[in-house]
This record gives sequence, C-alpha cells and structure tokens, in this order.
Amino acid sequence: MQLPIKAILVFHVTARAGSISRAAEELSVTPSAVSQQIQLLENQFGVTLLTKAGRGIALTEAGERYFSMISDQIERIEESTATIRGFRSVTTLTIRATPTLSNKWLLPRLGGLLDRYPDLEVRLDGTNEPTDFNQELVDLELRHGNGRWPGLFVEGLAEERFLPVCAPSYAPAASLSAEDLPAHRLIHSVKSQAQWGPWFQLSEVTSERRWRRVLFDRSHMAIDAAVRGMGIALESTLMMQDELTSGRLVCPVANPPDLRITTQWIVCPRDHLRQTKVRQFLEWLREERDAWQALQGQG
Repeated sequence: MQLPIKAILVFHVTARAGSISRAAEELSVTPSAVSQQIQLLENQFGVTLLTKAGRGIALTEAGERYFSMISDQIERIEESTATIRGFRSVTTLTIRATPTLSNKWLLPRLGGLLDRYPDLEVRLDGTNEPTDFNQELVDLELRHGNGRWPGLFVEGLAEERFLPVCAPSYAPAASLSAEDLPAHRLIHSVKSQAQWGPWFQLSEVTSERRWRRVLFDRSHMAIDAAVRGMGIALESTLMMQDELTSGRLVCPVANPPDLRITTQWIVCPRDHLRQTKVRQFLEWLREERDAWQALQGQG
C-alpha cells in the first residue's frame, strides 16, 4: 500500500488548526480540497479521524491517537527540511492579551523569550475581545475574566493584590487612612474585577460623601492617570510593578485590606498544547510568573 503522505500532512495541519477552513488557509488550498484529503486517509485506514463540532472539528479517539503518534515525526521532518534548505525555520506564535497586561507586564519581559528562542517570531494582539479559536488564527490567549470557559485549557496567570495607589506628590505613602479616601478623587477602572465599593466594605468604611470620580475603560489608563497625580486608583500589583518599584506610585493608605484576585488567565484549546511553540511560551511564561511572585513575597 502506497503511503498517502499528502493526506497525512493535511490531516496533521487540520488537527492542529482545529478547523478545516483554517487548515485550508494555512495550506493555501480550498476547504473542499482539505476535506477530500481527510476522506482519502479515512478510507485508506477504515476509521473516522475527524467529526464536526459546531463550526469547527473535533478529533475522534482514533484521530487523537494518530495525531499524537505522528506529531513529533512531522515536526522533525519540518526542522530537517529547513536545515537542508540552508536556513533556520521561523515559527510564528500569535498571542492575544488584554491591552493592560500587554503593555504593563508582558511587553517589558518579551525580550527574554525572543533571546531564548531566536527562531520564534511573536505576534502580540492587544485586545479585550475573547478569541474564537475556531475562526481566528490565535495560538494562545491571556484573557481577563473569571476563568470559567468550558472546553478550553485554562490556567490562572497569577494571584494579584489590589492596592490604592497615587503619585507621591498627591499623597505620601501611608499618610492616609481608609476613612480619608472618600474625600479624594477616586480613579476607576470600569472593567476591573476590583472596585472601590467592595474595597471600602473590606475596610469597614461608610460615607455619605458623594465620590469625586474619573473613569477609564482600561487599567493602564487608570495607572497612568494616578502617576500624573489625578487622584487615587485601585489597581493590581501585577500591572503596576514598574511604577511601584520606581516610586512613581505609592500606597497612601496605612494597613490597607488584603484584596487578592486572579483576573488574568492562560487560555487555549487543549490540542494547542501539543505545539512546540506553545509549550516553549508556556515554560517561559511560568518562569516569569514564578519570578514575579517570588518578588512579591519579599515585599
């Protein structure tokens, strides 16, 4: 029996992409051509490898097993082919992350990832819109939310501590009590999971005073506003590490309540975890996360 190399390669791309249309785009062929190759392979094997799942596809048990068996070999073939051609292959990793996490935490560290994996080309898409992995060519997302997304691999990035912060010129560190804050302008991140109302409840503060507010729909804007002395923001230490370390922001409240929430999550389809580039990124990301958490423990 002649080995159906083309059909095997098409199956591998389709299983990795999780969608016939995405595989067709990657292979520069029509979706019907992809389906024909999958059908050819299934007929030759006498088993069903893929089934429809909503607008995408899912691997059958036989398909899962076959994909696992051939993935390493195909990756070796791709690496060997690049070597024979006389150049290093460049692999593109597409990451989607919230604008604040992209700007304040991920981007300052990204050079370390690129230095470790010089053949890795990174595309960072900064948006709050959740990824439709069946329709979009995104390898992995760092998503803001509650962590409940059935059917996807989900891992918390880090537990964040939320603190009131301001420029030292606005109020020195530990110079105020929680009861003093309603008299100040309060900066709000309207999409944040940590809001002033619950924070005051934790602080056992009630006030009839109407808050003076300025509101932003992005946390990085609220952080920058606090740095500029506009008022006091309630923000995550994950997002404002540089500002706290440099002294551009301080916590003006003595003994603030310990408010900790995980708001950022690593999210992707489980089959993406088989990809070398995703595994490399996750290994690096977890190391960076652990280093950050160790610094928080020393603070």
